[in-house]
Amino acid sequence: MPPLIHPPLTTLRCTKLGTNFFQKRTLSIKLRYGPHGKVSLHGSDEFTVSNPANGESLCKVVSVSKEFVDEAIDNAHNTFHSGVWSRTPAIHRSKILAKLARLLEERVPELARLETLQTGRTIREMNAQLGRLPEWLDYFAALLRTYQGFVAPTQGSLLNYVQRVPLGVVAQITPFNHPLLIAVKKIAPALAAGNSVVVKPSELAPITVMELAEMVEAAGVPPGVLTVLPGLGPTVGKAIVSHPYVRKIDASNQTGRAVGQAAGANVASFTAELGGKAPIVIFDDADIQSAVNGVAFASFVASGQTCVSGTRIIVQDNVYDKFLHALVKKTESIRQRMGDPMNPHSTMGPVISMHHLERIERMVNGTTGNVLYGGQRMSGLSPLDGFDYARGSFFSPTIVGDISSSDELWKEEIFGPVIVVRRFGDVAEGVALANDCKYGLGAGIWTSNVARAHQVAADIQTGLCWVNTHHRNDPSSPWGGMKESGIGRENGVEAFESYSQSKSTIVNTASLDEMRKDDWFSDSSTQRRYG
Repeated sequence: MPPLIHPPLTTLRCTKLGTNFFQKRTLSIKLRYGPHGKVSLHGSDEFTVSNPANGESLCKVVSVSKEFVDEAIDNAHNTFHSGVWSRTPAIHRSKILAKLARLLEERVPELARLETLQTGRTIREMNAQLGRLPEWLDYFAALLRTYQGFVAPTQGSLLNYVQRVPLGVVAQITPFNHPLLIAVKKIAPALAAGNSVVVKPSELAPITVMELAEMVEAAGVPPGVLTVLPGLGPTVGKAIVSHPYVRKIDASNQTGRAVGQAAGANVASFTAELGGKAPIVIFDDADIQSAVNGVAFASFVASGQTCVSGTRIIVQDNVYDKFLHALVKKTESIRQRMGDPMNPHSTMGPVISMHHLERIERMVNGTTGNVLYGGQRMSGLSPLDGFDYARGSFFSPTIVGDISSSDELWKEEIFGPVIVVRRFGDVAEGVALANDCKYGLGAGIWTSNVARAHQVAADIQTGLCWVNTHHRNDPSSPWGGMKESGIGRENGVEAFESYSQSKSTIVNTASLDEMRKDDWFSDSSTQRRYG
């Protein structure tokens, strides 16, 4: 029997919180083998992770080669078939996931600072978001203790019990906008189901996912069960998703379109969240102040870099002017309080990179709509704390009105702090405008009419629909889209089942005499049931 190969293990400690959060250094990964093996590192390419708030380099990360990817996935495959994780009792996996939740809980303040440094999102946002991450691990730990198989009502003297079993090696391609949140949302159900997991984090924000790999090992997950492979999508990502041992691919944002073909070629399962262009419908009976606050959160949290960002604001005629006046005032307040993302009073940070900033500028400059507020990159010093906006990729929160359905800003995901506003008359027109989009991930409705809220929610073509709130998320609540917003669901029982498959075991419980009589090819002409 060949020796068990231990898989790639991230080795990094680029951050020690203190006077200087980041000591610039190279983050690398290594292959750690058992006593019969060796240590090897294929590939020496590096990429730089930068702080989008000031353009400074945080660290360099080794990008692995195709050969390294192949070796890593082979190791993950061997680990899966060894049964060291895949065949352990559910209660054992549950305890380890719960322990991982506690380790993660302890490091939330440190990890939040890392997220702010690599994404530019404000520390206030990251403290709030990362503070909830242990809930996903706790949820799937609890699900392992309570999830039950079933006995199918098979005909005859047969006992047919059905269980969920893991898929094997699963690959996850995670984005930059919520690096650790989305990684944990995907990793938790995959580990709970018993798979070996290979993750490629975004090259723009890989650091916290690499840190998570070390916590996973410290919690007691065996080597080889979780592997983080940093690198660029066209090389590392492509090598991962095209490997024949990969039995499921889970991707986010536009990456999902590129890997869907690879999944089909390998007959692998496929889950993808492919973005959105969320409508928010404001009815004339809505509480205007609550609706304005809700739209501001939906639109400008994470600098608009969320797939459910409220980017199409559809307001009923009777309250359009009042709502728009209040929204402009709110947006101006947000703009005036932007500053250093590390400042706990800062309202909104930069977008992820200058490349993304330039794309946003191009789309806004090309609109046929009327820019009512913002509309340009930011420069000068922050009124809040004197931070120099010109050092980073800051774009003003922006409102565009008088826009047509053919405008690029109405149709395409901008992934920035830019919203468009339109009027509507009756309910049918409001729903039609909400559905006038190729995407169908999230939507919002603001109204005090309960009956109308339920009816409109049913008519809007999205996988998620909030009423008098937005962007609420829970480990138990399915998350995914309709139309071109993707396939499959994160969260809840659906996510756990998507990382497993049913196994049906049929046992003949008849007496020996009955079994002997069950001879299909006997000379008797007695009719017998087939199957």
